[in-house]
Amino acid sequence: MTEKDKDFMRRAIVLAQNGIDSNAGGPFGAVVVKDDKIIAEGCNRVTSTNDPTAHAEVVAIRNACRKLNSFQLDDCSIYTSCEPCPMCLGAIYWARPKQVFFAATRRDAAIIGFDDQFIYEEIAKDFDGRQLKIVNLMRDEALIVFQNWANKPDKTEY
Repeated sequence: MTEKDKDFMRRAIVLAQNGIDSNAGGPFGAVVVKDDKIIAEGCNRVTSTNDPTAHAEVVAIRNACRKLNSFQLDDCSIYTSCEPCPMCLGAIYWARPKQVFFAATRRDAAIIGFDDQFIYEEIAKDFDGRQLKIVNLMRDEALIVFQNWANKPDKTEY
């Protein structure tokens, strides 16, 4: 850990507090760093935007990708005030940064009412064992579209 790493994490924590103070959403903040500079920031905006996907990490990733004009965060680092939830972790993996730093743990978040353990447990179950009804429907028709993608010569791979 370097002093710069600590400075970037402090900024993520400040964003979390700013989000609380402005009633944007929950107590979470994130920054994306490239070449030792913050290129994007985000705080949780779930309740202020009525968007359940507007977690700090997702907001910061969206802002960074827009700024970089890229759907990947090559050579970037993400600093987040809390261990990413399953949704944010998925978004982070898709964005492909080189590393992630987090401050509070998911257990710390659970103590104040942000408990993701249920989602972690649900993901590990087969569809028929989950609490949310999930139905596989019209797979054959969807596979035609997948084949079209596989055969598309001018696609942008990701």
